[in-house]
Amino acid sequence: MAGAPAAQGASSQGASAQPPATAIAAQPAAAAAPAAVPTAPAGFTTTWSDDFTGAANTGLDTGTWRYDVGEGWTFGTGEVETMTNSTANVYQDGSGHLVLKALHTGTDPVAGWTSGRVETQADGFGALPGGAVRMQASIQQPNVSTSNGLGYWPAFWMLGSPLRVGTVWPGSGEIDIMEDINGRSSTFGTLHCGTAPGGPCNENTGVGSGERACSGCQTGYHTYAVEIDRSTSPEQIRWYLDGALSYTLSSNQVDATAWSNAVDHSFFIIFDLAIGGAFPAAYGGGPTAATVSGGSLNIDYVAVYNKAPAGTTGTNIAQGKPTTASTAESASFSAANATDGNISTRWSSTFSDPQWLQVDLGATYTLTHASVIWEAAAASAYQIQTSTNGTTWTTIYSNNNSPQLLQDTALSGSGRYVRIYATARNSTYGASLYEFRLYGSTSGGGTGTLLSQGRTATALSSENTSFTAPMAVDGNTGTRWSSAFSDPQWLQVDLGATHTISSVGLNWEGAYGTAYQIQTSADGTTWTTVYSTTAGSGGNQTLTATGSGRYVRMYGTARATQYGYSLWEFQVYGT
Repeated sequence: MAGAPAAQGASSQGASAQPPATAIAAQPAAAAAPAAVPTAPAGFTTTWSDDFTGAANTGLDTGTWRYDVGEGWTFGTGEVETMTNSTANVYQDGSGHLVLKALHTGTDPVAGWTSGRVETQADGFGALPGGAVRMQASIQQPNVSTSNGLGYWPAFWMLGSPLRVGTVWPGSGEIDIMEDINGRSSTFGTLHCGTAPGGPCNENTGVGSGERACSGCQTGYHTYAVEIDRSTSPEQIRWYLDGALSYTLSSNQVDATAWSNAVDHSFFIIFDLAIGGAFPAAYGGGPTAATVSGGSLNIDYVAVYNKAPAGTTGTNIAQGKPTTASTAESASFSAANATDGNISTRWSSTFSDPQWLQVDLGATYTLTHASVIWEAAAASAYQIQTSTNGTTWTTIYSNNNSPQLLQDTALSGSGRYVRIYATARNSTYGASLYEFRLYGSTSGGGTGTLLSQGRTATALSSENTSFTAPMAVDGNTGTRWSSAFSDPQWLQVDLGATHTISSVGLNWEGAYGTAYQIQTSADGTTWTTVYSTTAGSGGNQTLTATGSGRYVRMYGTARATQYGYSLWEFQVYGT
């Protein structure tokens, strides 16, 4: 499809497929009825989606989408329409669809056209090294034919994120997932890369599937998807129509450097209904006096699914943990956005070096793996560092050239605090990070993931409002829960779902329990004891306590002092 939006000031391509050949035979394809966003395919998890559930005749959420507005010729493809943000051209229909509608006024068939083009604000969609990503949408192409649809050019596609910080098209990469032209009831899948004109991807045509029949694609919804698979050697891009593989392109079919620069990074997604241009012209031209006004590209949903690299196992131990940074560009780009598990939010620093982002894991972990997903404005040099106290740091990983935005690495180190320390940027903007993911297990006898921090905690009693139950699961060893001065007492945490419990950490204040049990429950009412002692010694303990439950509690029956039971931290580990 087209290259960068006009606001980016980058060049873009013309035709997007091979010139016409003989007529292709229609192939039957099962229509996909409009539906909710599907669950992730086997081996994948859902990263992001939009089901377009807005009210009828409303525009898009501009926190999620941006409108590409302006005259079509500025996109570099020869289009004749003007793209607008009007709900006459771009709107949600109230029935779960996004509609891009092309409208014509006047008598000149190549003037007076308006239409719509939108792209995601987020540009962190991609496959980590050793992983895979799938972009998928359910779409009804404009219900036009070769007699009244000349010039129509609908597309579902994506551009490489480096385009947004100045990398020139097509070197920044473009993958066209679905294109049709002139109402031909077909689809094209294409990769654009390298240089233009010519180059390793035969620009401005690109390399790809050529024309494939898409029977019924104008009259019903069909699913179009592309997978970038970096777990195979050679790497692959695979195109799918209604779940069936339609075309595969391997990295060894393209110059290695051009492939890496175009594919091995993040992307942003675009929906577009163009009129006219080089691609329709290559297949007969248009628009003409017979071209109908009012044809629409209808999108039921769009989704991104990811498959993690093989070395990524267990739970992301950084997600939801307290996160701070050296600076933030604004309140919209706070440090916590980098550990919230949401690929569409990000931390962004002020525009200087160095910068850092730091997460408090709440306990000391032995780290095994990290995934770092940068926004287009990335750090080109950074270190991953650990600390036991948040002050003294040890570097356990260095990256001095990270142009591809997606890093995934094994780690060997330990610490409660982990940070990214960025010393150089790849643009004039700040260091901007969608997600900082960490994997590992607790050190010092604990095993598994810390499950309790930040969860709902309650107690039989509290000494006063300065020593309440939530303070024992807040990850802060400077706050504590303390009970009334009597026996028995209990402190319990709701893990939010049933987990397999492997160990429990008790960080006692001076008023500790000498006799207590660790108990689990499925419902918070019926309890099973998984650890018991009558000779508790206080201090900082890690107890082997195996079992399962949603609720875990410390049930104290005897105190070491005349005061209550007092815990700086109550930590439950497991899977």
